[in-house]
Amino acid sequence: MSAATTILVVDDEPDFEMLVTQRFRRSIRSGEFIFHFARDGEEALEVLGRVPGIDLVLTDINMPRMDGLTLLLRLPEVDPQLRAVIVSAYGDMTNIRTGMNRGAFDFVTKPVDFDDLSVTLNRAVEHVRGVRAALQARDALLVVREELAVARRMQLSILPQPLPDTPTREVRGFMQAAREVGGDFYDFFTLPDGRLGLVIADVAGKGVSAALIMAVTRTLLRMVALTGVDPAQCLSAVNDLLAADNAEMMFVTAHYATLDPATGLLEYASAGHPPPLLIGAEGAARELPECDGMVLGVLPAQEYRLHRQSLAPDEVLLLYTDGVTEAFDSAGSCFGEERLAATLAAHRGLHCEDLLATVVREVMGFAANAPQADDITCLALRYRSAGT
Repeated sequence: MSAATTILVVDDEPDFEMLVTQRFRRSIRSGEFIFHFARDGEEALEVLGRVPGIDLVLTDINMPRMDGLTLLLRLPEVDPQLRAVIVSAYGDMTNIRTGMNRGAFDFVTKPVDFDDLSVTLNRAVEHVRGVRAALQARDALLVVREELAVARRMQLSILPQPLPDTPTREVRGFMQAAREVGGDFYDFFTLPDGRLGLVIADVAGKGVSAALIMAVTRTLLRMVALTGVDPAQCLSAVNDLLAADNAEMMFVTAHYATLDPATGLLEYASAGHPPPLLIGAEGAARELPECDGMVLGVLPAQEYRLHRQSLAPDEVLLLYTDGVTEAFDSAGSCFGEERLAATLAAHRGLHCEDLLATVVREVMGFAANAPQADDITCLALRYRSAGT
């Protein structure tokens, strides 16, 4: 055994303490066993209250004041995980059965075979330690889950609050993490010159590490964007900041666009992210052209190209992460771009909030009982034009 085993022996026969001490003297000397002794159940409870860390109780059944069967009923009050081995005469099967029903782990019979007793004690102690280790692991897991729940609430709290609709546009976002916390995020904000900034990003990986990179990337993107630089310059600056300290090589795909509500001009740059979709008034969905660029955080000094697209009145722009199109059903088929485009075309007239809810409902319905493999995030903008 790697650690000392502490055993409380409860027996009213004076010779039994001497026999135990003599038979286990080598184990006591080596530190394998530590024994404490009590003469009856009441003294045993006093020792249990005074001596911490007792692994096992070895108790006789027939004793004065408080017998072993009564002691078995009291042990859960001291420690619900504490186990006992009972000692009784060979023919006393009625009391042995009662003791086992009251939670005894095992029993040995008198006269005691000390080789058998040693095996029984070791087996009982390993059982107790296994139970305690499992309970410690459970408690640690509960702590982790609570911390993850807090992290999830914090992560959701940094997502932007819905912007009120204006005569020129409406915008809404949605994120559903595959785990307690996720690596996707979306953001929208008003720039100093009145333009609307739109961001969607996906950190490679999942879980806590991806969530941390997500929080850093979101902060950097917004900080740089609010200086007024164009989307290409913004992605370039953020890429340099992420690549400068990225020992884990966790990259980020991102798309950043700005909308001038007065003209409908959309300026954008992409960093390895799936191309957003444009849905025109006629209902057809098409990809936003020329969405290229290196993912963020891998190589410094990357140049990102700035592109422009004029939005027509009542045109809808959908930015999404690959958790939408790469949602799989139980047969291994993915939702795909075609299903997404068809869903958008069929429901393009909905308000952005309802449109996103419909997209997510279609994705989740397609996946059915298959576990969610990736974060699902999307951002919708409807441009109404300055004259609407």
